[in-house]
Amino acid sequence: MAASFALYAFGMLALLGLVALVRPIRWLGIRNRWVALLVLALGYGGASHSLHATALASYVTTPTTKLDEFAPIYQFSESVSIPVHAPAGRVYRAVFAVTADEVPFYRTLVWLRRGGAGGPASVLNPPDGEPLISVATRTSFLRLADVPGREFVMGAVVMAPPGVRLASRRDPASFKALNQEGFAKATMNFMVEPQGPEWSLLWTETRVFATDPASRDVFARYWRVIAPGSVLIRHMWLRAIKVRAEARAR
Repeated sequence: MAASFALYAFGMLALLGLVALVRPIRWLGIRNRWVALLVLALGYGGASHSLHATALASYVTTPTTKLDEFAPIYQFSESVSIPVHAPAGRVYRAVFAVTADEVPFYRTLVWLRRGGAGGPASVLNPPDGEPLISVATRTSFLRLADVPGREFVMGAVVMAPPGVRLASRRDPASFKALNQEGFAKATMNFMVEPQGPEWSLLWTETRVFATDPASRDVFARYWRVIAPGSVLIRHMWLRAIKVRAEARAR
């Protein structure tokens, strides 16, 4: 996430330099075109470095969750959490009930994510009234694990070599074993942890594992562009689960 914020910060700096080439921005200290060129060069160089920096891998040595079992190695991750004033079982059921219409800005953000394009139903283009988990697992995502009342894990292949089609057999074991060059696979969980009789902690984490350095570098550029919006979607998604669970509790 730090690389994404650096990318956008340096991108804004480059944009300021570009604007200042046309009209100096004196209140920012950019008083002439030579300073503007320096700002533009600094912003462009920083953005380029942030976009192309090598993503280092993380390793889980002692698995404690189902997510750890299916994604013990990953180069990209994001995690958000929220406290919920409801029992863990009620929160867990709400995970599977929330629709896109309950998540603020969801349709706007995923419309931007897919570049305004249409297409078949998916978690990035959900139909009205259908729970998001249901949409995801009947389209691009595979159910990997379900510990009732505690953790749900799903995964998807998010990058594959051009012209390559995966085998028709789609099951957790084959997803876990996929490590051929040219692929990247995303694993996402929802976890509920009791925090007393009337409170729970809900969180979600997404991990992406690219199977070779070339695929890692290609995916890194995509990830660093979309990561801030992706984190916002997940915050709003958890918020919608919280609202539903607490409403049912009342």
